[in-house]
Amino acid sequence: MAVYFFYGEEDYNIDLELEKMSSKLNPDFKSMSLQILDNPDFSTLINALRTTPMMFGDMLTIINAEDYFLSNKKTFEDKELDEIEDALKNNPETLNIVFVVKLPRNEKKTPDARRKLYKIVSKYNKKEFPVISPFKTAEIANWIKLHAKSKGISLNSEAIELLVDSIGNNLRELDIELDKLKLLAYPATNITKNMVSEICTSNEDLFALTEMLMIGARDKALLEFKKLLDKKHPLEILSAVQTMLRKWIIIKTNKSRSTEELVKLTGMKEYGIKQTLLKLKNTSIADIVKLKENLFETEYKIKSAEALDIESEVECALIR
Repeated sequence: MAVYFFYGEEDYNIDLELEKMSSKLNPDFKSMSLQILDNPDFSTLINALRTTPMMFGDMLTIINAEDYFLSNKKTFEDKELDEIEDALKNNPETLNIVFVVKLPRNEKKTPDARRKLYKIVSKYNKKEFPVISPFKTAEIANWIKLHAKSKGISLNSEAIELLVDSIGNNLRELDIELDKLKLLAYPATNITKNMVSEICTSNEDLFALTEMLMIGARDKALLEFKKLLDKKHPLEILSAVQTMLRKWIIIKTNKSRSTEELVKLTGMKEYGIKQTLLKLKNTSIADIVKLKENLFETEYKIKSAEALDIESEVECALIR
């Protein structure tokens, strides 16, 4: 088969590519034909590279290799690297090998091209997966269009525009919203702007809720929460609020950076960042982190079926 080298900051697109490859394996023998290794030592790695798949079809070996290319310490000796190179040259026809390096988002890191291992694996199918800039809305829109098509749905231009405005360049979140929209539209397959508006909780609605919490107006916060319940399941609200809080934590802890940098870090619009900084001026980072911890704990309890009354659990988390 082939050897691949995937790297980049957009880990979601990397995951999609790996899922596409694994979907081609024989489903009856997937437990034996799919192998995932995390920065294995030389002995484990060389055994994986020289594995001859059994009679159950092709095999896929995914090697998460961040330590090989980002760590300061030496990973392999020259003799070991020669063995790795030889193993890749003589890769069995029924074995796909993928070296994966997921880079820290927005830290401008790259795999160390000076290393011999980089020179070895980059000879093969090397592909970079960069983050789509939040300013490149046309590129984000095209990703949405293609990804929606893979799910059997289509969005008109107004629906795509609203989705980009609501979510930004967070592809993982966009994927979740597309799944929700597919369920909402069923059995139809065409997604409209109204559907997007209905299913994607707006930042303004979320801010109305969280702003009440931050200023200590718990009674008003509960009213805002109950308003959102008319359109959303509690878990949807929890997820959306946690996403907002994560962005606010980034903004608060990086407020000395330029607005352009904050746009890249959060995927938010410049105006939204400025407004958020202004409104959160007197809110401590500790309060935001505490609220996020409360919500995360509640979400876990709900998903693990420990919550007897879901709405009450969320209400308690919001005012605790």
